[in-house]
Amino acid sequence: MGKLIYLDHAATTPVHPKVLEAMLPYFSERFGNPSSVYTIAQEARQAVEAARTQVAEVLGCTPREVTFTSGGTESDNIAVKAVAFAQQKLGNHIITSTIEHHAVLETAHALEKMGFQVTFVPVDKYGVVNPDDVGRAITDKTTLVSIMLANNEVGTIEPISDIAKVIKERAKGRKIAFHTDAVQGAGSLDLNVDKLGVDMLSLSSHKFYGPKGVGVLYIRRGSPFQTWQHGGTQERNRRAGTENVPGIVGTGVALKIAEENRPAFVKHCTFLRDRLIAGITKIERAYLTGHPTQRLANNASFYFEFIEGESILLNLDFEGVAASSGSACTSASLEPSHVIMGMGIPVEVAHGSIRFTLGLGNTQEEIDFVASIIPGIVSRLRAMSPLTSEKR
Repeated sequence: MGKLIYLDHAATTPVHPKVLEAMLPYFSERFGNPSSVYTIAQEARQAVEAARTQVAEVLGCTPREVTFTSGGTESDNIAVKAVAFAQQKLGNHIITSTIEHHAVLETAHALEKMGFQVTFVPVDKYGVVNPDDVGRAITDKTTLVSIMLANNEVGTIEPISDIAKVIKERAKGRKIAFHTDAVQGAGSLDLNVDKLGVDMLSLSSHKFYGPKGVGVLYIRRGSPFQTWQHGGTQERNRRAGTENVPGIVGTGVALKIAEENRPAFVKHCTFLRDRLIAGITKIERAYLTGHPTQRLANNASFYFEFIEGESILLNLDFEGVAASSGSACTSASLEPSHVIMGMGIPVEVAHGSIRFTLGLGNTQEEIDFVASIIPGIVSRLRAMSPLTSEKR
């Protein structure tokens, strides 16, 4: 096999060389526990706090409002559960959307089993949440709204600031916390929490060229919060456990680099994305999923009638191309994507979905190569599919 053409950056990204360089000392000569008082430990503590400041500068918040976690899943879990239980005496109603990441959806379902009420607002055919639907769902028992910033499967960007305004209007002086899963937004979108109007925001380091196993949870000062993980006093009593110092250091550097490179990243990926979309949508009965323009710069997602997305992926892999059939967390599932289904795409074609997510390392030559081989792959698979003759 020749050089890998990696088009699955929404699943994970390689660690940036500068990030790895910053992390390495904290695996060896600066290995101290940040909770201890001697010099080597305080060096680790200073590194953690420096990373916290780097994250805060990107989010436009204070370092005290930044909590480090083990990843986006934990950040989402903590955000939803911490608010739900902290506000339980005031209300037990939560609002989210039908296309959230499973880290939010499964947490919401778990809370339903504990007596909470959850409203799952729908999306339109492009995967967009209507702010007015969120407003209509708010009751006097609503304590939390969680809507993702950008969808991980189809790339649709949600109108988060408009939703925030609706929540504030409908809250009528009550505190309704607003959380956004911004895991796919880092490096592509402005993450300033005041501009977004959110009280909580989740990130995952390995989505923006940082290490796996590290996440960020922004918690606006004064937000209702009940500690979920107990033990020591780390992370201002919000999340017990010895800090992952190398990972945290890497996260701070990675987010800083991602924000500095954001204009170049968006320009580069938008050009390649649109070139790929133009090439693939020329194929008969191949359709773009997600919003045509209100989408992440690096996301190009499609569905193909009469064939399975997994079959396309296997053929692409044989050609040295790595892509995805949707969320990496559900790629082993035989069930069609809940995102695709939530957008109203029929179940009989929902299995034919595929996602390409680009990065700074991708080139026009790679995109042109992929666009050139997809028609042949689709044609061969359709020729073998009994659905083709049945539907035509």
